[in-house]
Amino acid sequence: MTETYAPSQTGLYLAAQAFYARQMQALDNGRFEEYAATFTEDGTFQHTPGVEPARGRAGIVAELRRFHEQFKDKPVQRRHWFNQLVLDPQADGSVRSTAYVLVVRTTPGTAQPEIWPSCQINDVLEVEGDRILMRSRVVTYDHLDW
Repeated sequence: MTETYAPSQTGLYLAAQAFYARQMQALDNGRFEEYAATFTEDGTFQHTPGVEPARGRAGIVAELRRFHEQFKDKPVQRRHWFNQLVLDPQADGSVRSTAYVLVVRTTPGTAQPEIWPSCQINDVLEVEGDRILMRSRVVTYDHLDW
C-alpha cells in the first residue's frame, strides 16, 4: 500500500482524469453514442447487478436508452462524480482503473440534490499513445449486500 505515482505515471493519471470527465459529461447529457464511443468495439458495460453486461457500442447505447426510459415521465438530471482514482498498469499494456463514484440526482423544481447511488467502478482501459478506450466497466453499488 506504499505505491506512489512516478512522473511517467502522472501523465497517465491526468489523461485518465480527462477521459473520465468527457465520458461522464457525455453520459450525463444523454449523448449515449458519444459515451459508447469511449469503449472498444467489443467493450462491455455492466451497471445492473444480475443482468448480463451490454456488449459492443450498439449494445451499450441500447442498454442506456432502456435504462433511461424510467425517467421519461419524471425528468431528472444526473451527475457522476469520480474520486479516489487508482490506476494499475497491467503486463498486457492495459490499465485496471478503480474509482469511487457518487451519482448526484436533481429533479426540476427542487434545489436539494440527492446522492443516488454511491458506487465503485472497476474498469479496464486500453491506452495507445494519447488515446484511451475502455475495454470493460463493472459498477458495484455500496448499498447492496456484498
